[in-house]
Parts: sequence; C-alpha cells; structure tokens
Amino acid sequence: MLEARNLAALRGERLVFARLGFALPRGGALLLEGPNGAGKSTLLRVLAGLGRAEAGTLHWGRHDLLTDRIAHAERVAWLGHLDAVKPGLGVAENLAFWGGRAEVATALDRMGLRRLADLPARMLSAGQRRRLALARLALSAAPIWLLDEPTLGLDTAAVAALGKMLADHLATGGVVVAATHLPLPLPGAQSLAMAA
Repeated sequence: MLEARNLAALRGERLVFARLGFALPRGGALLLEGPNGAGKSTLLRVLAGLGRAEAGTLHWGRHDLLTDRIAHAERVAWLGHLDAVKPGLGVAENLAFWGGRAEVATALDRMGLRRLADLPARMLSAGQRRRLALARLALSAAPIWLLDEPTLGLDTAAVAALGKMLADHLATGGVVVAATHLPLPLPGAQSLAMAA
C-alpha cells in the first residue's frame, strides 16, 4: 500500500499543500485533480523522492519512503512533462537500456511505434515522443508509476493504448498516481481534489 499522512510541501516560500493524505492499495490508482498551481506536480515530485516534504509521512508497505530515497528510487517510474527522449538515438535505441530486444519490440507495438523503430527520435512529432516515453514506462518493473499529464499530445488511439497499459500494470499489483486535467482511462480510480 502507498500511504501518505499529513503531507505538506512548499514551492519557494509558498505553502502548496498541507495535511494531505491518502491510502492506495496495490492495484489501485489515484487521480490528482485541480487547477494549475494546485500542487499536483509538487505532490508527484514528493512521491517520487525528487522533492521534499516539509511535514508528514509516506510509506510503501512498511517502508518509510522519505528516509531511504535511494531504495525508493527503485520502486518508482516517473513520467514528467518532459519526455526524456534522446534525439540523436533511434526510437528503439531510446528503449534499449530498459529492456531486451523482445521487450522493446513489445513496448513499441503497444504504443504503435514499431514502424518508427529506426527513425531518429528528433524526427518524431510531440505525440510520438510522448508515446515513446510511455513505451519506456511499459518496460519498467517499478511498482509505483507517477505520471504528470500522461495524455499530453496523445491522440485518441494512443490514450486507449495508455489505458490498456495502465490496466495491465494495476492487474499485476502496481499502483498509479496521475495528475491530469483530462479524463484518463482508469475505471475505479480514486480522486484527490487539490485546490490552488
């Protein structure tokens, strides 16, 4: 279970959120909703160990995630606003670090990128780069997936492929926490409304 209790975080000198909490069982999903500036990305960064909590506790099972950030990094797959695509490498080459040839081929198929496998990533459209970042996510063995606006730049077919990928991750006991302004195909997901 991923559990947050009484979390608080600052952005600069401003308190972004306080007394925030949730409990997410294995196989569960949480949608972070609210206007720009409400702290959704800040919360995701705290959950990823990339940002600091001013107060509160965060646990994965019995593990305190805020005290052992190195061990926690192995539990997390992060998809932020930037796609982290290396433009000088081919599409398949961008994934080679994360999986073997068969796994990479499956991830490319999953996100509809197989025909672009040898194309340099610098030639991709914004939506194709986002699909490549999602293909990398599909190769992750991390149980906790943290997604900041995962549908950014995606067409309808890619959103459907993302929904299938998320459902498969949840079915294996993984968890998903996603910040989104648009509907995400995550039936049964909890929601956490955050106010600016």
